Amino acid sequence: QVQLVESGGGLVQPGGSLRLSCTAHGSRFSIWGMAWWRQAPGQEREWVAGIREGGASKYANAAKDRFTISRDDAKMMAYLEMKNLRPDDTAVYYCSAGDRYPQPDLYWGQGTQVTVSA
Repeated sequence: QVQLVESGGGLVQPGGSLRLSCTAHGSRFSIWGMAWWRQAPGQEREWVAGIREGGASKYANAAKDRFTISRDDAKMMAYLEMKNLRPDDTAVYYCSAGDRYPQPDLYWGQGTQVTVSA
């Protein structure tokens, strides 16, 4: 069983940066794949980026070159570094964990709001 808690969301101006964190509580964190997803108002949840044990990662086209996913197994945390944010990045961001890569979907956090606005 794994519990996930996201943090780090907030209001940021276009062109700004944010780092989201996902804290995992449970066992065997190091073997889980981790991922970030987002859901904008009125839209379906979409996958943003995934990282597997060992650090290999993949990104959705919208996240390439602007977002970086990483993990710290010793701290049982995953991160999403976002730069050059745009208004269309506004969404609730969720982290997930599981044994699939790059879109693990076994465990989910509650989400953190990111709003990009001037």
